[in-house]
Amino acid sequence: VQLQASGGGLVQAGGSLRLSCAASGRTISSIRMGWFRQAPGKERVFVGGSSLSGGKYYGDAVKGRFTISRDNAKNTLYLQMNSLKPEDTAVYYCAAASPSFGQWGYSDYIAESRYDYWGQGTLVTVSS
Repeated sequence: VQLQASGGGLVQAGGSLRLSCAASGRTISSIRMGWFRQAPGKERVFVGGSSLSGGKYYGDAVKGRFTISRDNAKNTLYLQMNSLKPEDTAVYYCAAASPSFGQWGYSDYIAESRYDYWGQGTLVTVSS
């Protein structure tokens, strides 16, 4: 699976951006996917996850402001980011997991080790 993230840029606090993650090599309808971000000087952290059945999971820092969605026809994962804050400044990565049996819980979606494929990252800068 190859992942190509795009849509990052510079935005003022309170603004919105939509990130895209175009996948190739496998249809996204058959794989779990997620978004992570890494702020300067910090570790990469979970932002949101998308299950096979339409379930969505979010990190506490973005809950209520960010929305993850899929367009299976375009084989693309999205992250709609609203009410952006300067602390949202980071490189955002999309990730995908190889198909596997069994259910995933929240603790699976937030774990980087559960994902096998990563996009190159797209930079989001939020100015105050």
